[in-house]
Amino acid sequence: MIALIVIAVVVVLLILWAVSTYNGLVKLRNLVQEAWRQIDVELKRRHDLIPNLVETVKGYAAHERGTLEDVMKARSAAMAGGQGPAAAAQSENVLTQALGRLIAVAEAYPDLKANQNFLSLQQELSSTEDRIAAGRRYYNANVRELNTKVETVPSNIFASMFHITREEYFEAEEAARTAPTVSFPGTDGTTPAPSTPQD
Repeated sequence: MIALIVIAVVVVLLILWAVSTYNGLVKLRNLVQEAWRQIDVELKRRHDLIPNLVETVKGYAAHERGTLEDVMKARSAAMAGGQGPAAAAQSENVLTQALGRLIAVAEAYPDLKANQNFLSLQQELSSTEDRIAAGRRYYNANVRELNTKVETVPSNIFASMFHITREEYFEAEEAARTAPTVSFPGTDGTTPAPSTPQD
């Protein structure tokens, strides 16, 4: 009789542990999905700001057509549907680099830099970038936790049984983590040294 009670207790404990493990995996998967939706909202806000920024720059620097077109192409690629987090990160990195070049172009136009609309858009874009960075950290932390559970014993057994799989990270490439530095001759308040003729 005691043996039956012990077996029943063990079975109940195993069932409770299995339910707890499964619920933990589902909770983590839902957290990852929720975190991605938050990033997606911020990315859409960023994409919506860019046309206004480009139009403002165009008003002062229309001949910078190549840079303006690069930004809009990168925006279109970033807005393409059906991208997973890794592909979206790559598209966003290209867009970030194009935006960096656009902001660098603005440095050469004092009237543009002083334009209230441009300053407001730049500030809003910067604030959006901060929220994307915070969302990226939160999302990647949840992905790391889910992936660890999916890959480690014994939770990997339940993950496999219920088709809960690894998720992709949303990461900035090393080159995109810092804005490109571009300097224009004479814009830093110094005058380039005259070249001396060679004999």
